[in-house]
Amino acid sequence: MSPFPERLLSGYQSFVTQRLPTEQSRYRELSQIGQSPEVMVVGCCDSRVSPEVIFDAGPGELFVARNVANLVPVYQPDGGAHGVSAALEYAIQVLRVKHIVVLGHAQCGGIRAFCDNIEPLSPGDFIGRWMSMFIKPGEKVEQRDHETMQQFVTRIEKAAVLRSLENLMTFPFVKNLVDEGKLQLHGAYFGVAEGSLSIVDQKTKEFSRVYQTSLAG
Repeated sequence: MSPFPERLLSGYQSFVTQRLPTEQSRYRELSQIGQSPEVMVVGCCDSRVSPEVIFDAGPGELFVARNVANLVPVYQPDGGAHGVSAALEYAIQVLRVKHIVVLGHAQCGGIRAFCDNIEPLSPGDFIGRWMSMFIKPGEKVEQRDHETMQQFVTRIEKAAVLRSLENLMTFPFVKNLVDEGKLQLHGAYFGVAEGSLSIVDQKTKEFSRVYQTSLAG
């Protein structure tokens, strides 16, 4: 058996000696009464975009589901294995979260692969098939005239957030609670280079950066 990654062991040692002592009572409480986060985050697998780090969340505060390009599929109870749908079901039906945040980000590899229309990375073409659910039947996503590749990718990164919010509403147990005012859906976009966060206005579909003044420096 290969040795466990040393970086993880040293990180765990830091956790045990520095962070755990200040949060030990919280971990004990969570182990006894269970978790009860009010917020679920659907984020990307990208190692640079950790919701717990971005939102400075402590243990038990966020219920997080991460996948390539932070996508939420449409409701499809077909007997197949659906990881994101299962996480949504648990978050809503068991944890009773009050907010779901779809967190997109800049320099997303899944979105870039989609925009570049790259060849399959393996015979299974898992990334290609996963990204295909971003597109509705008959829909075409193309680079616009006078649009640079970077502008195109950024537009699609943000469009993926909007599409995931749209797909969330195809789940009956999501839509019912949203309609009753018991659940709120949110879209956000993280700028990796500058650490910026933009929130989407779901009526205008526009993203607006928060804390612009403090981030300017």
